[in-house]
Amino acid sequence: MKNINSRLGYIIVITFWVIVLMALTSCTKEQPLVLGHDFEIDARLPIDSNGYYHLELGYDWQTLHRISGSVSPVEEDWALTKVYWTSSHHWLIDDTLGYIVHQNWTLNDNGYMYTTNDTSYVTWFEGHEVPTINETCYSTNDGEINIMFAPVQNMRGDTITVVGEAHYADGYISELKRIEIIIE
Repeated sequence: MKNINSRLGYIIVITFWVIVLMALTSCTKEQPLVLGHDFEIDARLPIDSNGYYHLELGYDWQTLHRISGSVSPVEEDWALTKVYWTSSHHWLIDDTLGYIVHQNWTLNDNGYMYTTNDTSYVTWFEGHEVPTINETCYSTNDGEINIMFAPVQNMRGDTITVVGEAHYADGYISELKRIEIIIE
């Protein structure tokens, strides 16, 4: 009887360890999220030897232009990259006298300068400030990005700075990408 009990105990111990080893080897550690952090802007405009892009205004009050670019592709929709955009120029609806230019002047605390050059008459949403670029866009899974840029007629002759910053699903934030567009 003693021999049977010791064999039974031995079988139980071996069975226990086999189950433990199977459980440990069958568990796979989840791989951490690894994303690329590429970010490029394609203004889709002619560029001069000084690196300035040139946009010729149309005949309407606002000229619409699509700025494209790319970020690293992703497989899952939840990992799409969000790109934030800013522009140096804004305009006010119902103000045909001018527009707002963001300046980084140390003497001007709020950093904005109001410029006048009356050329047209706008009558709706009085006082609403309109940026020349939309604020955000998301990439496609292939990494394509697109955003609308829309300067107005009285900005002709100015150079508008457009800045993009990509925010990736793993928390990484890109360096600022900046392009300069001369409005013609």
